[in-house]
Amino acid sequence: MHRLSSRGQGAVVIGAEIELPVVDGVLSGVDFGGHGAGVLLVHGSGHNAAVWADVASRLVSECRPVALDLRGHGQTRLDSTGPEQYWRDIGGVVTALAWDRPVLVGHSTGGYAVTAAAAAGLVEPAALCVVDGVVLDDRDASLAEHAALRTTEAADRLRTMFRYGWKADDDRMRAYVEQCVREAGEDWLNAGARPGLVEEVTRRSFTRCGHRWVRRPAVEEVVTVTAVEPDAEVFPAVDVYDRLTCPMTIVLAEDGFYASRRDEVRAVVDAAPGRRLIDISSHHNVPMTRPADLAAIILDLVRDRAATPAGNAG
Repeated sequence: MHRLSSRGQGAVVIGAEIELPVVDGVLSGVDFGGHGAGVLLVHGSGHNAAVWADVASRLVSECRPVALDLRGHGQTRLDSTGPEQYWRDIGGVVTALAWDRPVLVGHSTGGYAVTAAAAAGLVEPAALCVVDGVVLDDRDASLAEHAALRTTEAADRLRTMFRYGWKADDDRMRAYVEQCVREAGEDWLNAGARPGLVEEVTRRSFTRCGHRWVRRPAVEEVVTVTAVEPDAEVFPAVDVYDRLTCPMTIVLAEDGFYASRRDEVRAVVDAAPGRRLIDISSHHNVPMTRPADLAAIILDLVRDRAATPAGNAG
């Protein structure tokens, strides 16, 4: 069984591979151990559970972090057949872990996933931590943006940039992983990430299919999850935040995807009590490039949970 390791604060933390049952199968994940409050770590599109290794190594002294591979990603064999399954799975994962009021942390698309799960009432989190993964458009603009992601041109870009769906033999897969590690320092997303972490994340993105490896996610996964329903009750638009009642921290990367829309993010934060905005000096891949800073933010949420009477239950 593959075990994920990470070095943080001078110690090596080993994560155990786990299976997390959902309604129609199981998701793969990594349990990093620890005790206390549950912290669910949800990656973004194209990533997988390994992206959280360096964050988790800094959390285990005070809580129990678990990271999952969303449908179509990493070592999870399930693919999406509808646009909402990937975030609805979060409710099943929390139930399987028998967690009461966990802290939910999501990066990029994972930020919307944890937001949607809470907005739909699938989980009652102690707090949300949304890491460079906000939705700021109204429904019409969001529908247009999602439609643009399902074009042939968009699919070709994903295949070219990230090799989504690429099939390779052992030698070519290993060569690609080595290339990603070698070029990480000049990569606009991975610059500043620990090389060993880049290797773990890239390796975990391949699954064995017969005698070959397949780079996940496939483009078909992206197309499926972006085929959102216009009349969906929980929808990836700015009004989703009106449905939230839990505390929420938004971590905004200063060079990330939403840096130019900081005023809109600020408006979301100011719209309800219990919300805060934290700027972080990073580009989009905050969990990989600023793990210590992000872990400190998450630990503050864990401590806030423990300080409330309800947070002491479970």
